[in-house]
Amino acid sequence: MNNMDNFGEINLAYEENNDDRKTKGAEDPTINDLPPITPNINYGPKEGRRMLKNVLLISFSFTFLFTAFQSMASLQSSLNTGGLGTYSLSVIYGSMIVSSMFLPTFLIRKLTAKWTLVLSVFTYSTYIAAQFKPSYGTLIPFAVVVGLGAAPLWSAKCMILSHIGHQYSQLTGRKDAEVVIVRFFGIFFLFFQSSSIWGNLISSAVLAQDARKCTNDVDKICGVNYCPDTKFCNAAENVTDTIRDSTRYTLAGIYLACSLTAAVILAIFLDPLTRYGEKERSGSSSKLAGNQLFIATFKHMKKPIQMLMIPLTVWSGMEQGFFGAEYTAGYVNCAWGIEKIGYVLICYGVVDAIGSVCCAPIVRYTGRIVILTFGAIVNITTIIVMFTWKPSADAPIMFFVVAGLWGLADSIWQTQINALYGVLFPQDEEPSFSNYRLWESLGFILAYIFSNVLCVNVKLYILLGVILAGMAGYFAVEFLENRRKKRKDAP
Repeated sequence: MNNMDNFGEINLAYEENNDDRKTKGAEDPTINDLPPITPNINYGPKEGRRMLKNVLLISFSFTFLFTAFQSMASLQSSLNTGGLGTYSLSVIYGSMIVSSMFLPTFLIRKLTAKWTLVLSVFTYSTYIAAQFKPSYGTLIPFAVVVGLGAAPLWSAKCMILSHIGHQYSQLTGRKDAEVVIVRFFGIFFLFFQSSSIWGNLISSAVLAQDARKCTNDVDKICGVNYCPDTKFCNAAENVTDTIRDSTRYTLAGIYLACSLTAAVILAIFLDPLTRYGEKERSGSSSKLAGNQLFIATFKHMKKPIQMLMIPLTVWSGMEQGFFGAEYTAGYVNCAWGIEKIGYVLICYGVVDAIGSVCCAPIVRYTGRIVILTFGAIVNITTIIVMFTWKPSADAPIMFFVVAGLWGLADSIWQTQINALYGVLFPQDEEPSFSNYRLWESLGFILAYIFSNVLCVNVKLYILLGVILAGMAGYFAVEFLENRRKKRKDAP
């Protein structure tokens, strides 16, 4: 669910985007003369520590929230069978698309950024609470609620960290506020990425009591042969594929407590952004109202560069959706057991986090073409392995190797596609990132819908086709960008 983790994130592109703005400034002087996000405010001597405290509070609260939500979401294809779990995830991303067009600006203006965060956290809690009695009448409506709350949650979080970063730079006399903002987001992701570790440790410990003892022709039904209607156990063995109600209640109860803790932290301890001039801000995030953003998003979609970026952006959502639904169910759960999913996902999350941290310095030496091509090679190689590999509990190391490779590639997609949008469209941040969220969410939706109607072998062919189309579009973008720069540099 890394799309949810990066939803609305444009700050990974700040450093490259800043260089691009300097270049653009020669053509348009107003770009370098933008007013500060708020007027200078006089703060007390300990205000800097208080700002850092607020950054840490947001980081801790998101760690609690996504310890619960990410882990519960990654279990949906195994926990709620018959398509219910994956359909609910597709509904989340469908409603998120609608939400991102209209709700963030409206809620932040009406409730302020702090209380938008608190309300949005509660929307996630409703979906987790629905896991006590999962059905189409409970999971689907609350999936809509989560999707509606996701866009305001991430928008408000981005706004608070960015705004405090600007104020902290003014307080400390730093000229480059973007460096401070990048550091604040680095602190945030340091805590946030650890949520996959804690959440999956919890799920593995709780689900261990329901470890499945039966096996049923693993070579024939698992891995590339896995289909939505696969049954792991024979009826004659008197063993079911589902977990016990007591185990479900324990898991949902722990995760619900985590999500509610996140809301309490924000409501009680987080300072309102009005303390730092929220009402006086005039930054770009408040330029477009919901209906204006909706129109601007579809106008932006017509640009040739944006059209070429669509396949790669859809791929970003599909590869995450495939791993969270198909790999966990068709490979790990089918061949090794549901209680092992958490441990495999920890490996995926750790490699993804390390890769995300390492991408930025590597790109400075290799350039983005090299690292994006490397990500594609890793994914294509892993897909070929999935075609030929017969997963078995007797060779558990392969579950972790495949997960690690997929996590490595995902770290490249999440950091570099975000950054690429910031570099390609520095003057159209809101509509361009709205397109990013739209097309990546569509990738998630397709992956989860396919999960309920297609076998893994067909899905792997689809993934292979999408990544090849995505890279073809990306190389075309780089060609057009290089030609544009040569024309601009020509005397």
